[in-house]
Amino acid sequence: MKAAWIVSLVLFLLFHSCSKPELPNIILISADDMGWSDLGCYGSEISTPNIDQLAKQGIRFTQFHNTSKCFPSRACLLTGVYAQQNGYSKTYTEPLKNAVTLGEVLREAGYITLWSGKHHGVENPIYRGFDHYYGLKDGACNHFNPGVQRPGEGVPARKSWTGEKAKRAWCIDSMMFTPYTPEASDFYTTDYFTQYALEWLDEYRNDKRPLFLYLAYTAPHDPLMAWPDDIQKYEGKYDMGYDAIREERYSRQLEMGLIDESYRLSRAAYPDWDTLDAEVRSEEIRKMEVYAAMIDRLDQNIGRLLKALEETERSKNTLIIFVSDNGASAEMVHIDDDYGEIGTLTRWSSLGPQWANVANTPFRYFKNYSYEGGINTPLIAHWPGQIAPGTFSRFPGHFIDIMATFLDITGATYPLEYNGTEITPLQGESLMPAFHGEETARSKALFWEWSNGQAIREGDWKLVRWGKENPWDLYDISKDPTETNNLASDYPERVEAMEKYFLKWKNSLIDSK
Repeated sequence: MKAAWIVSLVLFLLFHSCSKPELPNIILISADDMGWSDLGCYGSEISTPNIDQLAKQGIRFTQFHNTSKCFPSRACLLTGVYAQQNGYSKTYTEPLKNAVTLGEVLREAGYITLWSGKHHGVENPIYRGFDHYYGLKDGACNHFNPGVQRPGEGVPARKSWTGEKAKRAWCIDSMMFTPYTPEASDFYTTDYFTQYALEWLDEYRNDKRPLFLYLAYTAPHDPLMAWPDDIQKYEGKYDMGYDAIREERYSRQLEMGLIDESYRLSRAAYPDWDTLDAEVRSEEIRKMEVYAAMIDRLDQNIGRLLKALEETERSKNTLIIFVSDNGASAEMVHIDDDYGEIGTLTRWSSLGPQWANVANTPFRYFKNYSYEGGINTPLIAHWPGQIAPGTFSRFPGHFIDIMATFLDITGATYPLEYNGTEITPLQGESLMPAFHGEETARSKALFWEWSNGQAIREGDWKLVRWGKENPWDLYDISKDPTETNNLASDYPERVEAMEKYFLKWKNSLIDSK
């Protein structure tokens, strides 16, 4: 009788331990204005060993998408619905509406919720579901000093310092600073975003609750600024010019199996390197050296994070996802009163369209466009025991899928309302089948609209244009993922049907006007 009771007890404990698996820690990392080919594991010559290791031990996506612009992308990532549904399709100056955040959903599921880095929104994340928040509430800032001049230093380069918009808001939990002038002389955004995250990991070292960390870096968004030692690593690396670097990246992408021959290298958007005069070449080389150094530093900080996860014994059951909020940027910021060398505190420099074309290898166009160069992000997912190492996924995903994936993983509930108001139904699809190596088709179409860019993807077909009065381009992504062969004139009926579908979606949205 006693033996039977013991057996029953053991079976009971086994059943309950199996039926309620331990919830994983979740770390979501985003880069800012980083191109598709800027990581070593996506073809780059830039040193990113820590991110590359995550890819080697996890999965890389080749058809995952953002919205081509910082704040709409981040709003999608945060809420699981389109920016046109949460009020962030045109501006970030109003609170999120008709939506809940990852922090709010995961906190209800028992998670510690942490956010360090960029928000690009009007609300302090502390009041939208996060236990801690440290970082830039606005869009872009000086990486060495987001505030005013400090004793013994030059004037920090910044966009126009007039009006409320110029006062870049910075938050440390419930406190907000406009502007924020750090006291520490070693301040650098990438380093300090990581530092706060590491302090929180240590703070919750003995807390058995699962942890959600959103680590939203501002690198390598302009201004191009990096530590001298990091820049020095890349001196001479880019002397060969645009075309040589782009061709090398493309060759590595093919060699590693990231892409195949259907990814035809799109037409270059830069001049012949030899036609540039020496002064222009020197400046272009320096810009790319600094840009590479910023990504290198980003990877170093992810290495710090991975080490801390090991030390706090959270690494074994942790899902890590890495993305970029849009393609590399061709935008150029010109400030009259900045000075000094590219890469330093007093000089605001931008990457520009030539190197942005290289950064987005093998795709066309850049940030702001709805072509793949603007919307295709590297996505790496690493989860020991759940994701097979060294794998690739061709699943056509979107930032709206992140919320759906976290719900699937944690069993969290997506609410019907927020503060008594009905919210937008979840729009994304779980990535768990892709994580497990299943080749599944997407059940619903995907949509994009930002600035002059519009697109819809339905199955393998993509309809896209730049300029809302211009004709549509049509591409079969399964055969032409780099959008080099426009089939619109061959399939006019398909163009018409997909345009109607796009307009139906657009006209159903709160931001449709």
